Amino acid sequence: MENIFTGKTVEEAVKTGLETLGLQEEDVEVEVLDEGKKRLIGSKPAQVKLTVREKRTDGERAVAFLEGLLPLIGTEAAVELKAEDEKIVIELTAASAKNIIGRRGEIIDAIQILAGAVANTGRKEYKRVVVDCENYREDREETLKRVANKLAAKAVRLGKRVRLEPMNPYERRIIHAALVDNPDVTTKSEGKEPQRFVVIIPKNLKTYDRKGDRGDFRGGRKDGGRGRFNRDGRDGGYRGNRGGDKFRDRKPYPKRELPADGTPESSGTSFKGDSGASSGYRKGSFSGFFGTYLGKDEDDKQDE
Repeated sequence: MENIFTGKTVEEAVKTGLETLGLQEEDVEVEVLDEGKKRLIGSKPAQVKLTVREKRTDGERAVAFLEGLLPLIGTEAAVELKAEDEKIVIELTAASAKNIIGRRGEIIDAIQILAGAVANTGRKEYKRVVVDCENYREDREETLKRVANKLAAKAVRLGKRVRLEPMNPYERRIIHAALVDNPDVTTKSEGKEPQRFVVIIPKNLKTYDRKGDRGDFRGGRKDGGRGRFNRDGRDGGYRGNRGGDKFRDRKPYPKRELPADGTPESSGTSFKGDSGASSGYRKGSFSGFFGTYLGKDEDDKQDE
């Protein structure tokens, strides 16, 4: 039986047909048979034909979407719906799986996100969608479990937190699930998408006293205190540990005093020897002081 309906206008004919069939407009295909005409005497009604569209499941809609998407990104692959009970599983088969999976699964993860969005359109509760290619998901899951257990052992051995590389939510759940029963560590996710990552925290996490540790590097004191500088080397510190006697036995610098009266004006000072007498100033010889000569002697005045 053909679903043909009439009305004063096309819109009215379609509305009558939808009410009769108990369907929504997106569930049918509308074919206009006659748009209807107004006449001087009476009018000719509009006539439409409604064909019920085949209703697809959520998984089938996702498969149809991927069949149209893959050629657009330059990939030819067969799309097959494997399961649709607790979760929707879609298998991709291609001549080159590498082109579908991508480096570390970036491409297949993006395809999975899009397929999940299409499958859950109009649903009140989210249904998980898994897109796989040549058993990539299972192999990746086993790899992540091995990495999780290996890094958990490392965290316990060192007593430090261990941070994993950024992962998508699906892979982070695998890490959490792999270590949920481990009695020696806990896990948590940190950061923001798309750089969110998992941190493995050992229960024997070491804490450090920065104030106490400082003494090991600065003063060499066993009590963790801060070393002090001492000229005689009796109490720790750099000089004490490197030989205070060497600095204590060093000869003192000679004392300096101003030039004696009668010497030319100078910015320098003279040295006083061990005998305590100044060497004085003699013209034409070393005067016992150094500096820049600023004045003029009597011979210079006569030459002017």
